[in-house]
Amino acid sequence: MTEDFTVFTPRRIVEELDRHIIGQNRAKRAVAIALRNRLRRKLLPEAQREEIAPKNILMMGPTGVGKTEIARRLARLCGAPFVKVEATKYTEVGYVGRDVESMVRDLMAAGFRMVMEEMQAAVKADADSRAEERLLDLLLPGVGQKPQEAAGAGLVVPQPLPGAQSDTREKFRAMLRSGSLDQRMVEVQVASQNTPSIEIFSGQQMEELESALSGLSGLFGGKKKKKSVTVADARRILQEEEAERLVDRDRASADARERVEQAGIIFIDEIDKIANREGKSGGMDVSREGVQRDILPIVEGSKVSTKYGVVDTTHILFIASGAFNVSKPTDLIPELQGRFPIRVELDALLAADFRRILTEPENALVKQYAQLLSTEGVDLAFTEEALDRLAGIAETANSRTENIGARRLHTVMEHLLEELSFDAPERSGQRIEIDQAFVDERFAGVFEREDLGRFIL
Repeated sequence: MTEDFTVFTPRRIVEELDRHIIGQNRAKRAVAIALRNRLRRKLLPEAQREEIAPKNILMMGPTGVGKTEIARRLARLCGAPFVKVEATKYTEVGYVGRDVESMVRDLMAAGFRMVMEEMQAAVKADADSRAEERLLDLLLPGVGQKPQEAAGAGLVVPQPLPGAQSDTREKFRAMLRSGSLDQRMVEVQVASQNTPSIEIFSGQQMEELESALSGLSGLFGGKKKKKSVTVADARRILQEEEAERLVDRDRASADARERVEQAGIIFIDEIDKIANREGKSGGMDVSREGVQRDILPIVEGSKVSTKYGVVDTTHILFIASGAFNVSKPTDLIPELQGRFPIRVELDALLAADFRRILTEPENALVKQYAQLLSTEGVDLAFTEEALDRLAGIAETANSRTENIGARRLHTVMEHLLEELSFDAPERSGQRIEIDQAFVDERFAGVFEREDLGRFIL
């Protein structure tokens, strides 16, 4: 915790986000402060800590400007459980929507997977060693004494092998580690997948139904069956089984629940779609308001039952986002507005932003295409003029058609390199330079006809 507090200063957090997201400094500062306040809260005495709730954030801006990516990168940066949900999933609850509490269950499931992966990584060496012994037993079924099971543990414990038999086992162990036995076939026992097919409809008791059916699965499909696989596949199967045995699932559930409650982040996208548009009323708007009222107690802080235990949502950080090009934040019910005190407006992207997005981030599109074509032996390079022209094309396309932000660059780049990508195997060993003339040739006539521009870009 002290190390995190020293490393994750607001300035450092913004610098890390800058590596992946161009611009939007106000939004980055807001989430950096929110994360820093979480770390500050953990250093307070427990009595004071419980009184401090997270300051939830409402991001406003057109699609494709980085709202989701900022939240996702923030969660990855601090190792927090993260889930993105669409507010429109919960529209018309009781008819086609999902129970709003399912967002907390999804977050808890993500937290449990995260903790399980960490615990399995911690016992990997021990699991690999046990799997190796079991694999040797499969390869040498007649060598040595019959393996016995440890009482109550269900683990195969190989007995010592004397003399030549022990030498044979060690020779096979060396061959196994060198990979020379990877293609040999062995029989392993795997869990049977013959579980009954049952269709479940979404509703209030989804979690209870899932838990009940998971208990019944042992009656229907809990048996094991023999399966012939290669040694390489058998090793992976046995390693996974041993890692599962070595990890305490109850402890993993408790750790995951603590992490979700204290550090979890729920990103609610398209929240503007459930706002009551000013001056309109009717059945659909009643449904939208109902969804808002269902979400309100989750954001305020309530206890939600999950199959991993009861989760308190009081200190979960909620980040909501929406374009708000039709409705406004004030169209949300007042109670929900009050639960998102931090509001940041993200800027629409201009040509200068597109220019930076093409080259600056670690996962920049230009780098991605160059790496992909390098696998075919094609050396792809872009001139500065070509990059400027592509950025201008993306800005023009967004202004003339729907503004989809940085996602427009994917369409532009695919259209630009379509023929080159198709011919790449025949052009191996060549260096291809994309200049302004190449770009102009590929996009000639696209903007002269509006219907053509809409179709292509």
